[in-house]
Amino acid sequence: MRKFDTKVQHLKYKVLREVARQAWNNTLLENVLDIPEMIVSGKTSTMRCCVYKERAILAERVKLAMGIGKDAHGVIEVIDIACDECPAAGYEVTDSCRGCLAHRCEDVCKKGAISFDHNHVAHIDKSKCVECGMCAKVCPYSAIVNRKRPCQVACKIKAISINEDNAASIDRDKCTSCGACVYQCPFGAITDKSYILNVIDIIKKSENNQKNKVYAMVAPSISSQFTYAKLGQVITGLKKLGFFTVIEAALGADMVAQAESKELSEKGFLTSSCCPAFVAYIKSEFPDLLPFVSHNLSPMATLAKYIKETHKDAKVVFIGPCTAKKAEAQLDEVKPYVDAVLTFEELQALFDSRDIDITTLEEDVLDNASYFGRIFARSGGLSDAVAQGLKEQGISFDLKAIACDGIEQCRLALLKKRKNVLDANFIEGMACIGGCIGGAGCLTHGEKNKSEVDKYGKEAFEKTIGDAVSLLK
Repeated sequence: MRKFDTKVQHLKYKVLREVARQAWNNTLLENVLDIPEMIVSGKTSTMRCCVYKERAILAERVKLAMGIGKDAHGVIEVIDIACDECPAAGYEVTDSCRGCLAHRCEDVCKKGAISFDHNHVAHIDKSKCVECGMCAKVCPYSAIVNRKRPCQVACKIKAISINEDNAASIDRDKCTSCGACVYQCPFGAITDKSYILNVIDIIKKSENNQKNKVYAMVAPSISSQFTYAKLGQVITGLKKLGFFTVIEAALGADMVAQAESKELSEKGFLTSSCCPAFVAYIKSEFPDLLPFVSHNLSPMATLAKYIKETHKDAKVVFIGPCTAKKAEAQLDEVKPYVDAVLTFEELQALFDSRDIDITTLEEDVLDNASYFGRIFARSGGLSDAVAQGLKEQGISFDLKAIACDGIEQCRLALLKKRKNVLDANFIEGMACIGGCIGGAGCLTHGEKNKSEVDKYGKEAFEKTIGDAVSLLK
């Protein structure tokens, strides 16, 4: 069964798998320069103009797979040499231009950017054009189009521009590390930096020191991933990799839902703090609304904090669909608790780097959380959990929640709050469409993922948030 949505994901996986395989064998440093050749060897065709360019791009992918990038703290990186196939962005005149006499496009252009050749065909002077789009609006033939690159279309916060070399450039002050551009780039020229070597190092050290037990904390969206196997087999596979045990981040979600519902009732208005990309967006674009962000750490950090406080020598590796979690793990308030973050893409590479076929394994059990903790993975789940938290604690509060499905809806809700016209007292902010199930680090994306999460939630042994949290006491 197909493991990935796209060939770009598969290429990324092959690099990660080979880097991980060499790391397990302690041969990475001596073989690192040969990895591009290992991947292209035997191929009859390339995805680029020549095999030499493909190897050069693969060499850059290897660096990022090893956690080496241009920015020490940035998670999302552009491979400049791979970013040269998209047409120049901006408004262009197409062959549909009929050379009409009206010249409406010229009349509405206030910058004098439009001229005509001897056939009366329009041309746009890019040095003058401010991309207002007025010319496209008035053209009777729709001959003027706005060519936006897939990464720019995907980035709803406008953190991507095109530099003088015609390659994508990321504004670090705006970027929330959500990874939308990573998933949408057709050439894989934008990718997330991997910390897979850190995880391998942590597991190896735990094998030599039994005190350093490594906890694999899996996001609830895992229920919609690895569709070619059973969830219980994935859990067994994680232990076979060297993890001491597997625990649900959904238990952290139960903890957060219980605390956040109480905080909401006390403050009267709140925005969620579970999605790191959403919180980063508020910090950069709506700093005046920061006082309204829940003081609770995310489910990942909340549960990791509990693990570290009860098992001081433990190591915690979060595994989920989110590239922004890699940035969150670097924050001062989270760094002491989360040792590394992996995406589901990277977990697949880890399994295959050790030749672990999870479909052949027996099923283990994963049951730490409630239905409400597990549905945090999809849009609306957090709001439902907060409502349940209020109910279970006997708190009388008229909850008016708005579940924002994607960063554009988040922006609209935040703008309304800033203007005091929002008819809600709780904003559930999820940067990815569909919630965490739409994260860039997923193996697969799609509407079916929502039903899989709901099904997984209903299978929870603990039926209430209180039941799940009480297990920690």
